[in-house]
Amino acid sequence: MNSDPENNKSEDEEELVYEKYRVIADGNQSLLRIDKFLMDRLNNVTRTRLQNGIKAGLVLVNGNSVKPNYKIKPGDEVVVTLPEPPKNIDIIPQDIPIEIIYEDEDLLVVNKIAGMVVHPAIGNWDGTLINALMFHLGSLPKASDNAPRPGLVHRIDKNTSGLLLIAKNEFAQSHLAKQFFDKKTERTYYALVWGDPGEAKGTISGYIGRSQKDRKIRCLFDEEEKGKWSVTHYEIIERFRYVTLVKCNLETGRTHQIRVHFQAIGHPLFGDFEYGGDKILKGTRFSKYKQFIENCFKLMPAQALHAKTLGFVHPGTKKFLQLDSELPANFLELLEKWRNYTKYSNDEKNID
Repeated sequence: MNSDPENNKSEDEEELVYEKYRVIADGNQSLLRIDKFLMDRLNNVTRTRLQNGIKAGLVLVNGNSVKPNYKIKPGDEVVVTLPEPPKNIDIIPQDIPIEIIYEDEDLLVVNKIAGMVVHPAIGNWDGTLINALMFHLGSLPKASDNAPRPGLVHRIDKNTSGLLLIAKNEFAQSHLAKQFFDKKTERTYYALVWGDPGEAKGTISGYIGRSQKDRKIRCLFDEEEKGKWSVTHYEIIERFRYVTLVKCNLETGRTHQIRVHFQAIGHPLFGDFEYGGDKILKGTRFSKYKQFIENCFKLMPAQALHAKTLGFVHPGTKKFLQLDSELPANFLELLEKWRNYTKYSNDEKNID
């Protein structure tokens, strides 16, 4: 028997961290149920997690998903991919208002506000979405080891608003996590970017990795060894002379993906202080224009980015569920400011 845990810890914005294992049965392996076989070989993985992973298709034998009663045969190759459980920390329920778009016995979808951290971590131990969900649900799903399972299957940035999917039980989490891992979900974001990307539709791709100058931000690279492959498809919705509203569909979900992609092609997101969008990049030299931009920045103090729609297969009904959300009030007001500016301004002295 050969057991090889693979370090597949993803730092994706859209995907959680995963544990991945590869196990090959010995040539003299006797017939044994797959969950019992794996329980003997994987440390710190409960039977419940394994069984839910098998049901959700996260355990492959020789490249194929199997049923929980499958019996391991000599030479079988087993690949296990499980969402990593969160660190065992005390999560305090807090009565924080949240907007719930959809909820049933298996999951809920919330419309997260910009500025809210998703999960407690260093520097943000409370006031997070998970604290609010603890209060709303009464408790979070618990695994067989009684550790709290917040049910996250993907994340969005603190300063990005929009739809976030939460699983209420371990099976739902495994089922939904597999869809994100297999890139079978549909995700649409709206972003306001500096300048005009030109063509009505386009695709941005490349390898996203940490910046060598600033570890807190990411860069787009041509070399595979420097990052993870990423693809964003975009379509122009509305042009405002110096900024443009675009709709983005994610093929992958890397950390800061949309922000990195548009910065890389010279069109940072409006107000994005980490990627250079918090200064005047296009427009006139007139003082009234500068004041207009300052007012816009006050209205949108971080990146103008909203996770608008989310589509996935429901773990219970197995039907495709498509959910939509409205842009936040400040985002709508920002767009209206730009519409009025474009309509009534005659300033034509551009800054290249």
